[in-house]
Amino acid sequence: MNNTSALSLRALSLTAVAAVAVLAGCASQPMVKNAELPEAVRVPAGNTQSMFTVGSGELTYECREKKDMAGAFEWAFVGPVATLSDAKGTVVGKYYAGPTWESNDGSKVTGKQVAVSPAAAGNIPLQLVKANPASGAGVMQGVSFIQRLNTVGGVAPALPCGAEQKGDKKVVGYKADYVFYKPAM
Repeated sequence: MNNTSALSLRALSLTAVAAVAVLAGCASQPMVKNAELPEAVRVPAGNTQSMFTVGSGELTYECREKKDMAGAFEWAFVGPVATLSDAKGTVVGKYYAGPTWESNDGSKVTGKQVAVSPAAAGNIPLQLVKANPASGAGVMQGVSFIQRLNTVGGVAPALPCGAEQKGDKKVVGYKADYVFYKPAM
């Protein structure tokens, strides 16, 4: 075998190994069955799951006067801070106010809530977000929708919230799956 043939065979072998690794990575990612979800948070047809993450973090609430209801107070959502991990527990990014999902590769995406669906008592609702165009090259490039599923905790505190507590902030732990979608090719 000449050197050119050996190099070609080696390149072909490396390509095959890389392809198997990519497929193995996809296989280890939990796949969401949209048809089994509440209709409000299903991703529209024409989009396919591109990434599955588990968010673990905190939601901050502040005791504020209700809009258009002088003298009435409520715990109002301020913002999230969470770490995003893959199905194996490896940290792959972060989630913070905006809402913004940022990958460790530097790409990030923001979005606007489209719909919510109730979760079990004591858990924040499931959510569907339409993504804005991503910034930075990486895994967030081309993301069209993001789902928040399998929520645990995160609801506003069940503490008094009145004039005496106005301005107080409380942090509540939560966990949720964040599933990313891109247009089908």
